[in-house]
Amino acid sequence: MLSIGSQFARHTGHARSAKGLRNLREADIESRFADANVALALTSNLRILRCLEAQIQCVEREVWGQMKMKPEMTWLQTVPGIGNILALTIVLETGTIARFAHVGDFASYCRCVKSQRLSNGKVKGRGNAKNGNPYLGWAFVEAANFAIRFDAEIKRFYQRRQSKRHQMVAQKTVANKLARACYDIRRDHVPFERSKAFGV
Repeated sequence: MLSIGSQFARHTGHARSAKGLRNLREADIESRFADANVALALTSNLRILRCLEAQIQCVEREVWGQMKMKPEMTWLQTVPGIGNILALTIVLETGTIARFAHVGDFASYCRCVKSQRLSNGKVKGRGNAKNGNPYLGWAFVEAANFAIRFDAEIKRFYQRRQSKRHQMVAQKTVANKLARACYDIRRDHVPFERSKAFGV
């Protein structure tokens, strides 16, 4: 999509939204660009994009068909900001929740907490920030973004944190809360409890 967008902007001088690019028809491209080579490059990239999107949808349908009956999928979708794709990502990337002895271990694996080395309460260095699962890190930040936008109570929690800390720190705090809630959900097979997760 970025390649098509940059090509379009470079040759027209105007940016176009992702939705606008998806709605482009090949006939529109051929009539809009006098240079046949530019039109061919854009048309080829558009065909590749549509082919990839069709394959992605096919894989998603198959995986969802296999996973949707699992009870943890239903429970995870009670968490604000988590829908089908993020629930799938969390379940499949986590594996069995029993492999994490404590909720902190899971939050660390999800890259939702800082990696530090402590000795006698003092910081003795930083751990490897690349440790953990990047896909789970992405999933919980994405869930946090949606939760902040669409859940009024979580938005207020985020705004209180943001008033004291940097925006990214506040966002990561919400992601950490959601990761910890998901640990409890999968371990105990219970729906999301806002009061337990956010104290509201």
